[in-house]
Amino acid sequence: MDDQTRIALEAAAFRRLRKHLMEDRKDAQNIDMMNLAGFCRNCLSRWYQEAAIEHGIEMSKEEGREAFYGMPYDEWKAKHQTEASAEAKEAFKTSHG
Repeated sequence: MDDQTRIALEAAAFRRLRKHLMEDRKDAQNIDMMNLAGFCRNCLSRWYQEAAIEHGIEMSKEEGREAFYGMPYDEWKAKHQTEASAEAKEAFKTSHG
């Protein structure tokens, strides 16, 4: 497989993951994703921002989040984020504290 095809396939997989998280699994909370998988939507938006910067594109943290979330992050949180359970908060503290 040539590099251009590999990059196209990787980009398609990323777009599908983003769509899945943003449309199909809005119920999957970031803290639960962090506790289970060690990454969440915010990580993905940061990686997007970092990739942009590596390619000479200036992008703030908030711009990266908006690019990934498809809306301002505060708007996403208001629409879709719920209060984390005490158990989820404790698990996060234990594994990421």
